[in-house]
Amino acid sequence: MNKLYCGIGARDTPQDILELMTRVSKGLDRKRYVLRSGGAKGADSAFEAGVVSTRTEIMLASDTLPVWTDVFTDFFHPNPSALKDYVRKLMNRNAMQILGRCGSRPVSFVVCWTKDGKESGGTGHALRIANYYNIPVFNLKNEGALHELKELVNERTGQRT
Repeated sequence: MNKLYCGIGARDTPQDILELMTRVSKGLDRKRYVLRSGGAKGADSAFEAGVVSTRTEIMLASDTLPVWTDVFTDFFHPNPSALKDYVRKLMNRNAMQILGRCGSRPVSFVVCWTKDGKESGGTGHALRIANYYNIPVFNLKNEGALHELKELVNERTGQRT
């Protein structure tokens, strides 16, 4: 069973949601899930704060990014030609958060927060990739997302809610 998940979201995620993200990642860490995230302030850091073990894969925009990520940015970003170099690196990093460094190890699911509960902002790029690959997305902005996440995790670990 793939026990990788992606924890991402807006840098300006509200404090109560950041605290929830930390609790969620702490619970997933106890269930031996591996966090894949992007090392950014806000949501990414909140997810990282909940990981007690060393089970993380942090993808940074400053990493040497594989060429395949450019293809994903061109395909999934609504206006890739308008991206400045650093923003393109951020979008490329988003592809690795979902699919892994080589593009062949996708996460099982994504936990995130966006202002409108949709595929918006920089996080939206990662969510479009996840949706394309039918990877479940649990956006904590949306009512019921936390409950649905608990059900999925409990189902996969053989526990009941």
